[in-house]
Amino acid sequence: MAGGATTAELVSSVSNAGGLGSLGAGYMSPDNIRNAIKKIRCLTDQPFAVNLFIPQSHTTSSKKMQIACNAIKQCAAELAVEVKPVSAPFCQLFEEQVQILIEEKIPVFSFTFGIPCSDIIKKFKDFGSIIIGTATTVDEGKLLEKNGIDIIVAQGSEAGGHRGSFLDEADNSLIPISTLINQLKESVNVPIVASGGIMNGRKIVKMLHSGASAVQMGTAFLCCDETGIHPQYKKLLLKQKKDNTVLTRAFSGKLARGINNKFITCMADELASILDYPIQNKLTGQIRQKAKEINNTDYMSMWAGQAAYLSRDLNAKKLFNALIDEAERYYTEINKL
Repeated sequence: MAGGATTAELVSSVSNAGGLGSLGAGYMSPDNIRNAIKKIRCLTDQPFAVNLFIPQSHTTSSKKMQIACNAIKQCAAELAVEVKPVSAPFCQLFEEQVQILIEEKIPVFSFTFGIPCSDIIKKFKDFGSIIIGTATTVDEGKLLEKNGIDIIVAQGSEAGGHRGSFLDEADNSLIPISTLINQLKESVNVPIVASGGIMNGRKIVKMLHSGASAVQMGTAFLCCDETGIHPQYKKLLLKQKKDNTVLTRAFSGKLARGINNKFITCMADELASILDYPIQNKLTGQIRQKAKEINNTDYMSMWAGQAAYLSRDLNAKKLFNALIDEAERYYTEINKL
C-alpha cells in the first residue's frame, strides 16, 4: 500500500485497535520515512511495521524511452500532458531508506520484490526487529526461510497491487491464496500470513483454518477515513458491485492488480512499449499526477484486490472491530456444525 495510502493516522489506528499497522514506504524519501515514523510513535505506543521494496535495476535505451513516452502520451491524450523521458535514479535509494529504519529501530521490517542482503537482515535482527518477507510461490517461501526471515506473507493471486514475485515471472506465480497457504504449510516452518482478497471476518476465519497464523489486509482499509488515497479513487471502490480488477503492467512496468480504466485498456495494445519497473512507473507519474489534479480516475493507478466490491466506508477502528466481531460470529457458527 505504498504511494500515500498508508498514512501515520491509518497505521496508528490499526495498531491501537489491536492489529499491526504497516507503513507502505516504498516510494517515500528517507526524510519522509523518518517523519512518518515519528508521527506514528506520537499516535501509538503499539508495534507497527514499515514496508520497503527490494531494489531492481533496469536500464533502457533513449529510443525505447521515447517510444514508451509516445505510447503513454497517446493513451492519455485527453490530459494534454507532455510526457518526457526520465533519468536515473528511477526510484528512492533502498540503502538510504533502510538506514532510517535501522536508526529508528522499527519493531517490524517487511519487504517485497525480493530478499535483502544478509548484512541488512543481520542489522535488523541485532536490535530485535521482526522481519517479514513476501512469497508468491513455495520456492520463494523456502528461500525466505533459508535467509532467516521470521514470517512469510503468502500473496495470493487475488491480492491487489504489485505482485511480490522474484524467482519466476509474475504471470507464472499466480496461485490462489488458499492453495498457496496449503503448499507453504507443507514446505516451511515459519508462521505464514495470508494475503489476497480478504475483506471480512468470514474470510479471516477461513484463512486461519487453512493454516495461516494471521491475515494481511490492504484493500479492505483503503476506504477508511484515515487513508491517503484520492477521494475519487475511494468513491469508485465503494461503487463496485463485482470484481472489476485486472492484472496490468501499464502504470509501473511490474504486474499489478487494480481497477480497470481507460489507460489500462489502451496500453493493452501497447505492450511492446512498456518499460520495466521502476522506469515505467516514473514515466507514468506525470500523467497520474495530472489525473489526480483534475479528479480523473481514467488515468489513476487504483490498486485493489479481487474482492474490492466488499469495501466499507468506516474509520479504521470501526472496521477493525467489525472484522473481529464477524470473525468471532462465524467461528462460533462453524463450531456448532
